Amino acid sequence: MDIDISALPTPSYIVDERLFLRNLELLHSVQQRTGCNILLALKGFSMHSLFPLVGNYLKGVTASSLFEARLGYEEMGKEVHIYAPAYVEGEFDQILSNCDHITFNSFDQWNRFKDKVKNVKTKKISCGIRINPEYSEIETPIYDPCYQYSRLGVTLSNFRPEELDGIEGLHFHTMCEQNSDTLARTIQVVDQKFGEYIKTMKWLNLGGGHHITRPDYDIETLVRSITFLQDKYGVDIYLEPGEAVALNTGFLVAEVLDIVDNGMEIAILNTSAACHMPDVLEMPYRPNIIDAGKPNEYANTYRLGGLTCLAGDIIGDYSFKQPLKPGDRLVFCDMAHYTMVKNNMFNGVNLPSIALFNEAEGIKVIRQFGYEDFKTRLS
Repeated sequence: MDIDISALPTPSYIVDERLFLRNLELLHSVQQRTGCNILLALKGFSMHSLFPLVGNYLKGVTASSLFEARLGYEEMGKEVHIYAPAYVEGEFDQILSNCDHITFNSFDQWNRFKDKVKNVKTKKISCGIRINPEYSEIETPIYDPCYQYSRLGVTLSNFRPEELDGIEGLHFHTMCEQNSDTLARTIQVVDQKFGEYIKTMKWLNLGGGHHITRPDYDIETLVRSITFLQDKYGVDIYLEPGEAVALNTGFLVAEVLDIVDNGMEIAILNTSAACHMPDVLEMPYRPNIIDAGKPNEYANTYRLGGLTCLAGDIIGDYSFKQPLKPGDRLVFCDMAHYTMVKNNMFNGVNLPSIALFNEAEGIKVIRQFGYEDFKTRLS
């Protein structure tokens, strides 16, 4: 890292705008080559101070709730798509106000709300149905939308073509952090099962999970896959990555509070896996730390733990060239996506500050949190 973080409050998430811009430029190049439409999935990244920049490159946002849709509408002002497993009737009028594309999880949901959609006179809202091709290459069931008894999407056996009047698009989401070879195989299944219905549509949404900005991602296979669908069906193609937009663009800067010894040395930090990087426990995975190695790779090995009472609030085991001491700063990598959007204040632990770095302004602290943020959530 070439950013001077010595004055940054800890813990803090910090997004490097240079890296973020590089991702946007790559995604935009895919749009230019294929004519597809790429949306930012807000469930992965919702740091809206960067929405104006995102809007210069991508077509808009996709939301999973009313609040996300409203945020995208108010802060970016481009296309706003939404999909949810079910819509709350009391929120639906606001969804209509904020969205221009609505995807339904079932035909019953479509039939319940279609009259409301058709009665909107101020704009055109395009509606779709999420399909479940019953094909996925995701190995972890919690992230697999196509596992047995999944509640997500309509399978071919439950598809109702006689109820498609007013439906202009189909949507599938079957991937998670995967390369384009997985997409190519998935498209073969979708084409075989739902091709006769795709040809009657205006758009097809390929969902998220495309790791487009990962260094080893195969862009050419993605381009061929998109072109295949466009040539065969004449539909507009949408992709909605969240992680790929912010992948490898952000860091979490934390500080060592104490060192304890219980069979091995344990460094307690002023951050928390449970509160500030919950995917470390949910995925699970071990985030990289700048200038740290695997256990015993360097001379000094520590288990890094959070400051909550949860016994399993453990980030992982790491080794360092020099012994750790209270006050040392550690920089966790790839902390922009699925961190700010998922963090929490369990135990009353404060949230990390949010900062942005660019070459013109240096480090700018966008948001800091405090007691009132904790208190006002609870009563």
